[in-house]
Amino acid sequence: MSPNQTDRHHFERQIVYARPIFVLLALLAVLEQPPTRGGRRSASFLVAYLIVALLVTQLERLLRKRSWHLPLASDLLALAFFMYISPSTVPVWFPYMFLCYAAGIRWGVELTLPLAGALSLILVLLTAVKGEIHWVRVASWLGLTIGTFAGGAGLAFLGDRNRRFSSQIEFFSRINATMQVDQGLAESLRLFLEELATTFSAGEALLLYRDTDLERIFLWRLKSGESERLVPESMPLARTDGFLLDDMDATICWNSLGGPGSGFGWDRRDGRPIKNLPRLPGPAQQEFKVSSFVTVSFDQGGQPTGRIFLLNGRKPFQKQDLAWLESIAAHVSPALENIFLLRHLRARAIEAERSRIARDLHDGILQTLLSIEIQLDVLRRRLPAAPDQAVSGLASLQQTVRNEGAELRQTVTDLRPLRVQSADLVDLMRGFAERYRNESTVALDLLIDSAQLRAPDRVCREIFQIYREALNNIKKHAKASHVVVKLSQDDSRLVLVVDDNGEGFSFAGRFTGDELDRLRLGPISIKERARTVGGVLTVESNPGHGARLTIEVPLG
Repeated sequence: MSPNQTDRHHFERQIVYARPIFVLLALLAVLEQPPTRGGRRSASFLVAYLIVALLVTQLERLLRKRSWHLPLASDLLALAFFMYISPSTVPVWFPYMFLCYAAGIRWGVELTLPLAGALSLILVLLTAVKGEIHWVRVASWLGLTIGTFAGGAGLAFLGDRNRRFSSQIEFFSRINATMQVDQGLAESLRLFLEELATTFSAGEALLLYRDTDLERIFLWRLKSGESERLVPESMPLARTDGFLLDDMDATICWNSLGGPGSGFGWDRRDGRPIKNLPRLPGPAQQEFKVSSFVTVSFDQGGQPTGRIFLLNGRKPFQKQDLAWLESIAAHVSPALENIFLLRHLRARAIEAERSRIARDLHDGILQTLLSIEIQLDVLRRRLPAAPDQAVSGLASLQQTVRNEGAELRQTVTDLRPLRVQSADLVDLMRGFAERYRNESTVALDLLIDSAQLRAPDRVCREIFQIYREALNNIKKHAKASHVVVKLSQDDSRLVLVVDDNGEGFSFAGRFTGDELDRLRLGPISIKERARTVGGVLTVESNPGHGARLTIEVPLG
């Protein structure tokens, strides 16, 4: 059951359980009256009503999966009949109050207030017809009527607030469903903007994000009804004022931009109205064909970093629309921050991986090709005078080319997308360890505490990539003779330890991934891979005596 369904059932249960309580109170009020024929009829009716109300509580529990509920029209008819037969006004108040509260939940306060007013008026008229009003007490009865209406209106308002709260929770549940990291940034923003455009009946929805690291503005634009993948438009920071990014604390609505225009807005920090509302510049209005818009800011790291725009509403935007959009922006800011942070981390990981590949190609095959070129030139010159030496040299070069070809094939294999499941992780690690021993002079001990690892596929994939990259780095740079790898898992975490006796890093001591980031030290790609799966990286280095990498990934 989704959260929004749970909330709706919660409020419907309030109605179900409130009905017999109010009926019982009305019955007690009747029994407190002097015995009369009308009182006995009222008591009999209320007893029957109470039995029905109790049966409904059981019936709705049995039919909960079908979402069956007793229509409020039944309670309205019961109230009308009870008002007719009741010898006194006081007992009628209780089913009247219940009906106002239940109608507020199901129908909303706009429909319930006229109903409460009509019922209050009927109550007074029935009292007058029965002769209970003495005209010398008109003022007191008028106050009683107003009080009756106010009580019903108050309960209707309370029920309506519950209904609105349930609707808001339902909307936030839909919004949260759009903000899924595994969907990627583009799809998450498309679903989010589509939900906003539909909810506010807007012709278009925009999201602008100011990336201070890249010094660019990114714009995602969705027209209502479109389902294509969003591709962000990149703009220079010079266009900041074109999208009101220079006044990030202004919450603004313009329903008309022609002439003096028609709009309102406030400062989001203190809610004070803004006298001189910022406008979209003419070029931006023309580019996006803006006739009306609302816009609010969203935060990242506690600071405003972007804006959400809804353009060209099918009806004028109201203050409650703007306040509701502001609440939505505050609610989704953490999710947006996480998605943009992941995008930034992925970009850094890609950049680090490209740098590593470029470095490996430069230090490996490129250097070998340059060496082959030099040796071929030497052999070409020696060929007329010493053909035997040239043949021997060519054979040596041929073997070098074979070795480099094998290494290049392995590099290409390592670059292919890798799918690793928990059932395959141990076998993959053992297979790579066997190849590693055959292709290097480094002694490798692989210690795995459990052959039955249970972890998400993406965690297994990143753990294997970290394991492979750490061993390749040791082979190429550490000058180690021995490395020990330990993999273990308990109920709460997966731990990978890579310990070698090589030269270590250029720094000494024990540092976390965040500390290494601040010092701009450590293996960048491994840091990003660990962070991607929520892992904690710790590096211990002793220059000249080796290094130890520990990655702890929480599970569950």
